[in-house]
Amino acid sequence: MLFQETTPDTSGYMIAGFALTFLILAVYVASIYVRNRNLQQDMDMLAEIEEPAVKIKARSTGRAEKKKVKPGTKKGKK
Repeated sequence: MLFQETTPDTSGYMIAGFALTFLILAVYVASIYVRNRNLQQDMDMLAEIEEPAVKIKARSTGRAEKKKVKPGTKKGKK
């Protein structure tokens, strides 16, 4: 009679725990995605800002000018 009690049904808590864990992981992955996208935009902007400064410096020293290359492409490939 001492051990005849049934175990309590805690499956609802287990499902809630899994759902909460999944939600937290989804928010974390979305945060990493947004941060990466913002970092790429910042890097592209810095590259665009740096290009005119390089051209001006190259003209003043008499060296050949750099050709403008779109971000994300390699020279000679389209």
